[in-house]
Amino acid sequence: MSELVTGEAVALELRPAKLPSRGLAVLLDLAAAVTVYILVTLGLVAATASLDEAARTAVSIATFVLVLVGGPILVETLTHGRSLGKLACGLRVVRDDGGPIRFRHALVRGLLGVIEILMTFGVVACVASLVSARGRRLGDVFAGTLVVRERVPAVQGGFVPPPPPWLAGRFSGLDLSAVPDGLWLAVRQYLTRMRQLDPQVGWSMAERLASDVAGRTGAPVPPGVPPAMYLAAVLQERQAREAQRTFGGGGAPAAPAPTGAGGPVLPPPAGPAAGVSPAAPPVVPPVTPLVPPAGSEAAGNPGPSGGASAERPATGFVPPA
Repeated sequence: MSELVTGEAVALELRPAKLPSRGLAVLLDLAAAVTVYILVTLGLVAATASLDEAARTAVSIATFVLVLVGGPILVETLTHGRSLGKLACGLRVVRDDGGPIRFRHALVRGLLGVIEILMTFGVVACVASLVSARGRRLGDVFAGTLVVRERVPAVQGGFVPPPPPWLAGRFSGLDLSAVPDGLWLAVRQYLTRMRQLDPQVGWSMAERLASDVAGRTGAPVPPGVPPAMYLAAVLQERQAREAQRTFGGGGAPAAPAPTGAGGPVLPPPAGPAAGVSPAAPPVVPPVTPLVPPAGSEAAGNPGPSGGASAERPATGFVPPA
Protein backbone atom coordinates (compact mmCIF):
# COMPACT_ATOMS: atom_id res chain seq x y z
CA MET A 1 0.00 0.00 0.00
CA SER A 2 1.15 3.55 -0.77
CA GLU A 3 -0.24 6.57 1.04
CA LEU A 4 -0.98 9.61 -1.13
CA VAL A 5 -2.07 12.94 0.33
CA THR A 6 -4.64 14.90 -1.71
CA GLY A 7 -4.92 18.65 -1.94
CA GLU A 8 -7.57 18.56 0.80
CA ALA A 9 -5.08 16.82 3.15
CA VAL A 10 -6.86 13.47 2.82
CA ALA A 11 -4.64 10.38 2.88
CA LEU A 12 -5.37 7.79 0.19
CA GLU A 13 -4.15 4.24 0.35
CA LEU A 14 -3.39 2.92 -3.15
CA ARG A 15 -1.65 -0.18 -4.45
CA PRO A 16 1.27 0.67 -6.79
CA ALA A 17 1.49 -1.56 -9.85
CA LYS A 18 4.28 -4.12 -9.96
CA LEU A 19 6.80 -4.43 -12.76
CA PRO A 20 5.34 -7.62 -14.37
CA SER A 21 1.85 -6.14 -14.73
CA ARG A 22 3.26 -2.87 -16.05
CA GLY A 23 5.46 -4.70 -18.55
CA LEU A 24 2.49 -6.72 -19.82
CA ALA A 25 0.44 -3.53 -20.21
CA VAL A 26 3.26 -1.87 -22.18
CA LEU A 27 3.55 -4.89 -24.48
CA LEU A 28 -0.18 -4.79 -25.21
CA ASP A 29 -0.03 -1.05 -25.92
CA LEU A 30 2.98 -1.51 -28.22
CA ALA A 31 1.26 -4.36 -30.07
CA ALA A 32 -1.82 -2.21 -30.67
CA ALA A 33 0.29 0.81 -31.72
CA VAL A 34 2.48 -1.24 -34.11
CA THR A 35 -0.62 -2.80 -35.69
CA VAL A 36 -2.13 0.63 -36.32
CA TYR A 37 1.24 1.91 -37.61
CA ILE A 38 1.55 -0.93 -40.13
CA LEU A 39 -2.00 -0.43 -41.41
CA VAL A 40 -1.51 3.34 -41.75
CA THR A 41 1.87 2.84 -43.47
CA LEU A 42 0.40 0.48 -46.04
CA GLY A 43 -2.30 2.97 -46.82
CA LEU A 44 0.15 5.86 -47.12
CA VAL A 45 2.48 3.87 -49.38
CA ALA A 46 -0.34 3.34 -51.82
CA ALA A 47 -1.43 6.97 -51.55
CA THR A 48 2.05 8.52 -51.93
CA ALA A 49 3.37 6.34 -54.71
CA SER A 50 3.55 9.32 -57.05
CA LEU A 51 5.66 11.44 -54.67
CA ASP A 52 9.45 11.65 -54.64
CA GLU A 53 11.73 9.92 -52.17
CA ALA A 54 12.09 12.91 -49.83
CA ALA A 55 8.35 13.41 -49.54
CA ARG A 56 7.79 9.73 -48.78
CA THR A 57 10.49 9.85 -46.09
CA ALA A 58 8.92 12.89 -44.47
CA VAL A 59 5.49 11.22 -44.51
CA SER A 60 6.88 8.04 -42.94
CA ILE A 61 8.62 9.99 -40.16
CA ALA A 62 5.47 11.99 -39.44
CA THR A 63 3.44 8.77 -39.36
CA PHE A 64 5.88 7.19 -36.89
CA VAL A 65 5.75 10.20 -34.56
CA LEU A 66 1.98 10.61 -34.74
CA VAL A 67 1.09 6.93 -34.30
CA LEU A 68 3.77 5.59 -31.94
CA VAL A 69 4.26 8.77 -29.88
CA GLY A 70 1.15 10.89 -30.27
CA GLY A 71 -1.25 7.95 -30.19
CA PRO A 72 -0.44 6.82 -26.61
CA ILE A 73 -0.44 10.44 -25.42
CA LEU A 74 -3.88 11.06 -26.92
CA VAL A 75 -5.31 7.80 -25.55
CA GLU A 76 -4.04 8.41 -22.00
CA THR A 77 -5.37 11.96 -22.08
CA LEU A 78 -8.84 10.98 -23.24
CA THR A 79 -9.14 7.95 -20.94
CA HIS A 80 -7.55 9.70 -17.91
CA GLY A 81 -4.67 7.27 -17.62
CA ARG A 82 -6.21 4.02 -18.84
CA SER A 83 -4.76 2.81 -22.12
CA LEU A 84 -5.71 -0.48 -23.78
CA GLY A 85 -3.00 -2.47 -22.01
CA LYS A 86 -3.62 -0.84 -18.63
CA LEU A 87 -7.35 -1.43 -18.97
CA ALA A 88 -6.73 -5.12 -19.68
CA CYS A 89 -4.35 -5.46 -16.69
CA GLY A 90 -6.47 -3.39 -14.30
CA LEU A 91 -4.03 -0.48 -14.02
CA ARG A 92 -4.40 3.28 -14.12
CA VAL A 93 -2.11 6.31 -14.19
CA VAL A 94 -2.90 8.91 -11.51
CA ARG A 95 -1.23 12.03 -10.20
CA ASP A 96 0.83 12.13 -7.02
CA ASP A 97 -2.25 13.40 -5.17
CA GLY A 98 -4.45 10.60 -6.51
CA GLY A 99 -6.30 12.70 -9.11
CA PRO A 100 -6.70 11.96 -12.84
CA ILE A 101 -3.91 12.96 -15.18
CA ARG A 102 -4.14 15.69 -17.81
CA PHE A 103 -2.53 16.38 -21.16
CA ARG A 104 0.74 17.69 -19.72
CA HIS A 105 1.23 14.56 -17.63
CA ALA A 106 0.54 12.29 -20.60
CA LEU A 107 2.85 14.42 -22.80
CA VAL A 108 5.82 14.14 -20.42
CA ARG A 109 5.28 10.40 -19.97
CA GLY A 110 4.96 9.86 -23.71
CA LEU A 111 8.08 11.86 -24.67
CA LEU A 112 10.25 10.18 -22.07
CA GLY A 113 8.72 6.83 -22.98
CA VAL A 114 10.34 7.13 -26.43
CA ILE A 115 13.76 7.10 -24.76
CA GLU A 116 12.96 4.65 -21.99
CA ILE A 117 10.93 2.10 -23.93
CA LEU A 118 11.36 2.49 -27.69
CA MET A 119 15.03 3.52 -28.03
CA THR A 120 16.43 1.32 -25.23
CA PHE A 121 13.93 -1.57 -25.61
CA GLY A 122 12.61 -0.96 -22.11
CA VAL A 123 15.90 -1.46 -20.27
CA VAL A 124 15.94 2.03 -18.72
CA ALA A 125 12.30 1.78 -17.71
CA CYS A 126 12.85 -1.60 -16.01
CA VAL A 127 15.89 -0.39 -14.08
CA ALA A 128 14.11 2.78 -12.95
CA SER A 129 11.06 0.81 -11.84
CA LEU A 130 13.16 -1.60 -9.82
CA VAL A 131 15.07 1.21 -8.11
CA SER A 132 11.97 3.30 -7.29
CA ALA A 133 10.07 2.50 -4.10
CA ARG A 134 6.74 2.91 -5.90
CA GLY A 135 7.82 1.25 -9.14
CA ARG A 136 7.91 4.50 -11.11
CA ARG A 137 9.90 4.98 -14.30
CA LEU A 138 11.56 8.25 -15.32
CA GLY A 139 8.46 9.45 -17.15
CA ASP A 140 6.40 9.05 -13.96
CA VAL A 141 9.03 10.85 -11.87
CA PHE A 142 9.22 13.89 -14.16
CA ALA A 143 5.47 13.99 -14.80
CA GLY A 144 4.52 13.53 -11.14
CA THR A 145 2.40 10.44 -11.79
CA LEU A 146 2.02 6.94 -10.42
CA VAL A 147 0.65 3.73 -11.92
CA VAL A 148 -1.72 2.03 -9.46
CA ARG A 149 -3.89 -1.06 -9.46
CA GLU A 150 -7.62 -0.52 -9.91
CA ARG A 151 -8.70 -4.13 -9.42
CA VAL A 152 -7.82 -5.28 -5.93
CA PRO A 153 -8.90 -8.53 -4.27
CA ALA A 154 -12.23 -8.26 -2.52
CA VAL A 155 -12.15 -8.40 1.27
CA GLN A 156 -14.95 -8.83 3.72
CA GLY A 157 -15.85 -5.61 5.44
CA GLY A 158 -18.56 -4.14 7.58
CA PHE A 159 -18.38 -6.82 10.32
CA VAL A 160 -17.58 -5.44 13.76
CA PRO A 161 -15.94 -8.13 15.91
CA PRO A 162 -17.70 -8.61 19.27
CA PRO A 163 -15.83 -7.98 22.52
CA PRO A 164 -14.71 -10.88 24.71
CA PRO A 165 -17.34 -12.28 27.08
CA TRP A 166 -15.56 -11.02 30.19
CA LEU A 167 -16.08 -7.43 28.98
CA ALA A 168 -19.81 -7.76 28.24
CA GLY A 169 -21.79 -5.25 30.29
CA ARG A 170 -18.71 -3.84 32.04
CA PHE A 171 -19.17 -0.35 30.58
CA SER A 172 -22.92 -0.06 31.13
CA GLY A 173 -22.43 2.93 33.44
CA LEU A 174 -20.44 5.08 31.02
CA ASP A 175 -21.85 8.39 29.81
CA LEU A 176 -21.62 8.16 26.00
CA SER A 177 -23.58 11.31 25.20
CA ALA A 178 -20.46 13.45 24.72
CA VAL A 179 -18.88 11.18 22.10
CA PRO A 180 -19.49 12.70 18.63
CA ASP A 181 -20.76 10.70 15.68
CA GLY A 182 -17.52 11.21 13.77
CA LEU A 183 -15.54 9.47 16.51
CA TRP A 184 -18.01 6.57 16.54
CA LEU A 185 -17.61 6.26 12.78
CA ALA A 186 -13.82 6.21 13.11
CA VAL A 187 -14.04 3.50 15.78
CA ARG A 188 -16.34 1.38 13.63
CA GLN A 189 -14.11 1.74 10.56
CA TYR A 190 -11.06 0.78 12.59
CA LEU A 191 -12.73 -2.31 14.06
CA THR A 192 -13.90 -3.51 10.63
CA ARG A 193 -10.43 -3.10 9.09
CA MET A 194 -8.04 -3.77 11.96
CA ARG A 195 -7.16 -7.24 10.61
CA GLN A 196 -5.95 -5.64 7.37
CA LEU A 197 -3.60 -3.17 9.07
CA ASP A 198 -0.03 -3.60 10.14
CA PRO A 199 0.09 -4.73 13.81
CA GLN A 200 2.10 -1.73 14.99
CA VAL A 201 0.00 0.75 13.01
CA GLY A 202 -3.23 -0.88 14.22
CA TRP A 203 -2.10 -0.81 17.86
CA SER A 204 -1.18 2.89 17.69
CA MET A 205 -4.52 3.73 16.05
CA ALA A 206 -6.40 1.76 18.70
CA GLU A 207 -4.56 3.58 21.50
CA ARG A 208 -5.33 6.97 19.96
CA LEU A 209 -9.02 6.16 19.46
CA ALA A 210 -9.33 4.66 22.94
CA SER A 211 -7.80 7.77 24.51
CA ASP A 212 -10.21 9.97 22.55
CA VAL A 213 -13.22 7.93 23.67
CA ALA A 214 -12.00 7.83 27.27
CA GLY A 215 -11.50 11.60 27.24
CA ARG A 216 -15.07 12.13 26.00
CA THR A 217 -16.63 9.75 28.53
CA GLY A 218 -14.56 10.96 31.49
CA ALA A 219 -13.52 7.43 32.50
CA PRO A 220 -10.02 6.10 31.70
CA VAL A 221 -9.40 2.81 30.00
CA PRO A 222 -9.32 0.04 32.64
CA PRO A 223 -5.82 -1.32 33.24
CA GLY A 224 -5.10 -4.62 31.55
CA VAL A 225 -7.73 -4.11 28.83
CA PRO A 226 -6.30 -3.89 25.28
CA PRO A 227 -7.44 -0.75 23.44
CA ALA A 228 -9.08 -2.71 20.59
CA MET A 229 -11.16 -4.77 23.03
CA TYR A 230 -12.09 -1.62 24.93
CA LEU A 231 -13.32 0.01 21.73
CA ALA A 232 -15.33 -3.09 20.76
CA ALA A 233 -16.98 -3.25 24.20
CA VAL A 234 -17.85 0.46 24.25
CA LEU A 235 -19.24 0.29 20.71
CA GLN A 236 -21.37 -2.72 21.65
CA GLU A 237 -22.70 -0.82 24.66
CA ARG A 238 -23.67 2.10 22.43
CA GLN A 239 -25.40 -0.22 19.96
CA ALA A 240 -27.35 -1.85 22.79
CA ARG A 241 -28.52 1.54 24.03
CA GLU A 242 -29.52 2.60 20.54
CA ALA A 243 -31.52 -0.62 20.13
CA GLN A 244 -33.33 0.00 23.43
CA ARG A 245 -34.11 3.57 22.44
CA THR A 246 -35.32 2.52 18.99
CA PHE A 247 -37.74 -0.13 20.21
CA GLY A 248 -39.21 2.21 22.82
CA GLY A 249 -39.80 2.03 26.54
CA GLY A 250 -36.13 1.64 27.23
CA GLY A 251 -36.48 -2.10 26.96
CA ALA A 252 -35.44 -4.71 24.51
CA PRO A 253 -37.63 -5.55 21.54
CA ALA A 254 -40.48 -7.93 22.27
CA ALA A 255 -39.90 -11.52 21.34
CA PRO A 256 -42.24 -13.14 18.83
CA ALA A 257 -45.17 -15.07 20.23
CA PRO A 258 -44.57 -18.82 20.54
CA THR A 259 -46.36 -21.05 18.14
CA GLY A 260 -47.98 -24.35 18.85
CA ALA A 261 -49.01 -27.26 16.73
CA GLY A 262 -52.27 -25.64 15.68
CA GLY A 263 -50.95 -22.12 15.01
CA PRO A 264 -49.75 -19.14 17.03
CA VAL A 265 -50.59 -19.08 20.72
CA LEU A 266 -51.97 -15.65 21.55
CA PRO A 267 -51.30 -14.10 24.95
CA PRO A 268 -54.29 -13.79 27.34
CA PRO A 269 -56.13 -10.46 27.32
CA ALA A 270 -55.24 -7.96 29.98
CA GLY A 271 -57.55 -8.24 32.99
CA PRO A 272 -58.58 -5.62 35.50
CA ALA A 273 -55.97 -6.78 37.98
CA ALA A 274 -52.40 -7.82 37.26
CA GLY A 275 -51.52 -11.44 37.91
CA VAL A 276 -55.15 -12.66 37.77
CA SER A 277 -55.81 -15.00 34.90
CA PRO A 278 -59.22 -14.70 33.22
CA ALA A 279 -61.76 -17.44 33.76
CA ALA A 280 -61.97 -20.06 31.08
CA PRO A 281 -65.15 -19.98 28.97
CA PRO A 282 -67.67 -22.74 29.61
CA VAL A 283 -67.29 -25.74 27.42
CA VAL A 284 -70.48 -26.48 25.51
CA PRO A 285 -70.77 -30.10 24.40
CA PRO A 286 -71.71 -30.60 20.78
CA VAL A 287 -75.37 -31.37 20.19
CA THR A 288 -76.48 -33.57 17.36
CA PRO A 289 -79.62 -32.10 15.80
CA LEU A 290 -82.64 -34.35 15.84
CA VAL A 291 -83.99 -35.08 12.43
CA PRO A 292 -87.71 -35.90 12.60
CA PRO A 293 -88.95 -38.82 10.57
CA ALA A 294 -90.38 -38.16 7.20
CA GLY A 295 -94.10 -37.45 7.11
CA SER A 296 -94.32 -36.31 10.69
CA GLU A 297 -95.88 -33.04 11.71
CA ALA A 298 -92.60 -31.55 12.93
CA ALA A 299 -90.98 -32.03 9.55
CA GLY A 300 -93.44 -29.70 7.91
CA ASN A 301 -93.68 -27.10 10.66
CA PRO A 302 -90.64 -27.04 12.93
CA GLY A 303 -91.00 -24.65 15.80
CA PRO A 304 -91.33 -24.36 19.49
CA SER A 305 -95.14 -24.92 19.32
CA GLY A 306 -94.98 -28.20 17.37
CA GLY A 307 -95.83 -31.52 18.93
CA ALA A 308 -92.47 -33.10 18.06
CA SER A 309 -90.49 -30.25 19.60
CA ALA A 310 -92.35 -30.69 22.87
CA GLU A 311 -91.22 -34.33 23.03
CA ARG A 312 -87.50 -33.48 22.45
CA PRO A 313 -85.23 -33.91 25.48
CA ALA A 314 -83.93 -30.74 27.09
CA THR A 315 -80.32 -30.11 26.15
CA GLY A 316 -79.81 -26.49 27.25
CA PHE A 317 -79.00 -25.51 23.65
CA VAL A 318 -81.07 -22.88 21.89
CA PRO A 319 -80.74 -23.04 18.10
CA PRO A 320 -80.29 -19.74 16.27
CA ALA A 321 -83.31 -18.08 14.68
